[in-house]
Amino acid sequence: MEEFILNLIETFKQFSYLGILLALTIEFVPAEVILPLAGYWVYQGDMNLWLVVLAGTIGGTTGPLTLYALGRYAGRPFILKYGRYFFIKEKQLEKADAFFEKYGASVAFTARFLPGVRTIISIPCGMAKMNVITFSVYTFLAMFPITFLYVYLGFLLGPKWEQVGSLAKQYLLPAGALIAIVLIMVHLIKKNKKVKEESVPLDTFTSRKK
Repeated sequence: MEEFILNLIETFKQFSYLGILLALTIEFVPAEVILPLAGYWVYQGDMNLWLVVLAGTIGGTTGPLTLYALGRYAGRPFILKYGRYFFIKEKQLEKADAFFEKYGASVAFTARFLPGVRTIISIPCGMAKMNVITFSVYTFLAMFPITFLYVYLGFLLGPKWEQVGSLAKQYLLPAGALIAIVLIMVHLIKKNKKVKEESVPLDTFTSRKK
């Protein structure tokens, strides 16, 4: 299977930067494989670092858009019935649903840094009919640093590009943890503010008006 994937990626390489974009758009091959290998191509002098990052970021945005469209136009019943053909498990979807319900539209950015929900989060965004432009902008902004990290590490490691996955986790996990902490704090602040507003007696507002 691994050899088949690598051969498939090499086929996409024939289309240069467009090939990287297309490979990430169809989301059949994990970005964690495509991007470090593309970094290795930069190491070999076959491609330009920043053009690879740009193509990877665009592909990393158009790929989630396919799952967004699936959630928006196919709906939950379809996904639960046929999700296994897209490597989507019901447990993953429930986790992503809860995450979106709790933190709102910003998850299109923040969830990209969190393992377990980074890919599947696009579906709840679609089901909630989140504005597609907002979704795309959030996704693009998140995918740029992630893409750069994987491509640059692939460039640095060169022939050892396959080691990028474990190395990248050392950077992404702390970033994900930090984002999770910030999200929790923001959620608690909003919740506390809502409780305070609800606890204010009605006559307080009427007396202010007088």
